[in-house]
Amino acid sequence: MTEIFKPLDPDRFATALRRFDEENARDPHTEQVAGIAYPRGLLYAQWLTDWLLKLAPAASEELRLAARCQHLCRWMVPRDLYPLTRAGYLKWREGLKHFHAQKAGEILREVGYSEEVISRVQSLNLKKDFPQDAEGRVLEDALCLVFLERQFGDLASKTSDDKMINAVQKTWKKMTPAAHALASTLAYDPHALALVQKALKPADGADGNEDDPRSR
Repeated sequence: MTEIFKPLDPDRFATALRRFDEENARDPHTEQVAGIAYPRGLLYAQWLTDWLLKLAPAASEELRLAARCQHLCRWMVPRDLYPLTRAGYLKWREGLKHFHAQKAGEILREVGYSEEVISRVQSLNLKKDFPQDAEGRVLEDALCLVFLERQFGDLASKTSDDKMINAVQKTWKKMTPAAHALASTLAYDPHALALVQKALKPADGADGNEDDPRSR
């Protein structure tokens, strides 16, 4: 029998999701879906939630909250705030994780969540104990699947093949076998499919020193 998700306080849970969505709806960057422009941050949070629930229909309340706020207000910390170097990129990525966790904590306190729940959501935001944390692995699978399904094709059209192949290899290493199986069913365009196939062939797979195109 499939377990039915029941938040401890349904109104509080719904309010937290609504507040996350309100903040992400302020993203000035948009994405076109069926000819309609949507705030990029809002779409991303919904895509991530959708993949999370496909991977783990009985996901905990904390994991569902973490998925909805994983990239909360990302547009407020643009890449060019940091030096355009490898070191600058890594500082930006680390700074983003803490920014998202801080913003999430503020909203969760606002709607009445306990510090214990807030700490757990932030731990998932920060990817602490990955890959040992089972819920963190599910969240990472969802993040990788969003990238492959929603972002990879567009990035591949304007990024060098070598960088995209490297991105696929790095992404694949972080995914579980269950996520690999789902990724193999995605409808890639011909160019993207060729890159994925090339990336997954046995090779040296050496890490590059360039910014990861997934985060742009």
